[in-house]
Amino acid sequence: MMAKAAEIGSVGLFCGSSLGADPRWAAAAAAFGRLLAAEGLRLVYGGGAVGLMGACARAALGAGGRVLGVIPEFLRLPEVAYEAAELVVVASMHERKARMFAEADAFVVLPGGVGTLEEAIELLSWSRLELHKKPVIFLDIGGYWRPLFELIDHTVREGFTPPQFACAYASAGAVDEVLPMIRRMAAEAGARAPIPLKVI
Repeated sequence: MMAKAAEIGSVGLFCGSSLGADPRWAAAAAAFGRLLAAEGLRLVYGGGAVGLMGACARAALGAGGRVLGVIPEFLRLPEVAYEAAELVVVASMHERKARMFAEADAFVVLPGGVGTLEEAIELLSWSRLELHKKPVIFLDIGGYWRPLFELIDHTVREGFTPPQFACAYASAGAVDEVLPMIRRMAAEAGARAPIPLKVI
């Protein structure tokens, strides 16, 4: 018997504050924003108006969706805070991630640089430590994240990561695969109480 799925109302997004080299990434970000709006799901993201994050937020808001941006004060100018969305300004990157974690029921990772990589790895590390069971989906357009998956597999082969860690995340090759994966992972995790997490 399948466990009861946790309700998914908000989806957190980690992705680049640049558009990157492949135009498919911006198209996927915008398509994902529209999909969240169509499904009545709130987007929780880093609060910027630039790059892939801005493409997703503008598309979600333009399609009538709800968008919550969380941005540190020192990035309001560099990332061009998206004032059209509901915006929360925090003091630090740690506070940004903690607030996003608290606000989102699942996470999607689009292409990005070292900042996105750090955010994704921290989510996976928290899962490894059993601090959460929230679904984490990599939207792997064009195989962008395959080197990361290969590295994780390497840590498993070398005995530093348990094989069951593979259940901590999933990879989608297309935007329309993401929400079914999230819902399946939530059902497999079963009902769970919110886990308080304090990032210092």
